[in-house]
Amino acid sequence: MLRHRLPLLITGVAGVAGFNAFHHFQRKYPGQVVGLRPPQTWKLTGPGIVAQVAEDAEAMRAFFDYFGFRAILDCGGNCALKSCELDPAMAHRVNVQCAQVLAQEVRRHNARLVHLSSDLVFSGTRSGNYVETDATDPVTVYGKTMVEAEKLFAAQTPDAAILRISLPMGPSFNRHAGAIDWMQSRFRPQRPATLYFDEVRSCTYCDDLNGAFEKLLTSDASGIFHAGGPQAMTLYQIAQVVNRVGNFQPELLKGCPRIEAGLMPPRAGNVSMNSGKLSAELGEQPFQPWPLGDDLQPAHRDWHYDRPAQEPRSLEQIAGRLYRYPNCLAATH
Repeated sequence: MLRHRLPLLITGVAGVAGFNAFHHFQRKYPGQVVGLRPPQTWKLTGPGIVAQVAEDAEAMRAFFDYFGFRAILDCGGNCALKSCELDPAMAHRVNVQCAQVLAQEVRRHNARLVHLSSDLVFSGTRSGNYVETDATDPVTVYGKTMVEAEKLFAAQTPDAAILRISLPMGPSFNRHAGAIDWMQSRFRPQRPATLYFDEVRSCTYCDDLNGAFEKLLTSDASGIFHAGGPQAMTLYQIAQVVNRVGNFQPELLKGCPRIEAGLMPPRAGNVSMNSGKLSAELGEQPFQPWPLGDDLQPAHRDWHYDRPAQEPRSLEQIAGRLYRYPNCLAATH
């Protein structure tokens, strides 16, 4: 149990992984979990959520001293690819300088740290199935700053666990962040969305990630671990699933290879990850395939045009099948 490492700080609660983790842990440990958000995300409020400039070392020192955190789940950072390309200084400040400040407080308080990195530390120019010992070669400013943060934590907090995640599948606080909500934000007002045939990711349900987070926060495992789901999917296939399950107009989904997308921002290729090391550490396979269910496996590029009469399709189905496990299977996992 995590109780011997409370209170818990979760940074980056404006992102999908942090938002879902905060509510998961807050339900389990009420009054013992604090979520950190940037001041500019003022719409994100609620019990336990604190606005703080994470790169302000003096303010963060006072913040840690006040709460006395014993564990930190670091979901912070800016993953907006285009924004990072256009403003590398901002990307470095948010993704690296904040990591430096956090590392100092982790050492000072002798706290347990689980830091989230990204599959985009890789270029995807090989056939995917990356393992932790593969050389990093990011193609984006975001990916490069993630590599810098990994190296910083490895050097300054060697007891920390660094978890490379892919696309976390769950709701976002503003219903616009994250893969599923961004696609919905295009399809619902009947705007087209163009996704790539050759960018491959290892999606994971946030339900599964939360379980892995808790086990790593409780353990003393250290080093880098991959946390990608067992089923690799292209961005186009992911959009096919969202389009069909949500009963959106199929013609709104467009597809193309990455080379036709232009240079801003650069796109990675097949960055699917092998999570065998994490499974061995946890003693089990922590991730179900996303999406769960044989009926949601795109078989061809026009699969989302197929609309079986008996198949339920609605916004509620997105919440019940794509944010979380299908109700009929949730009790068995």
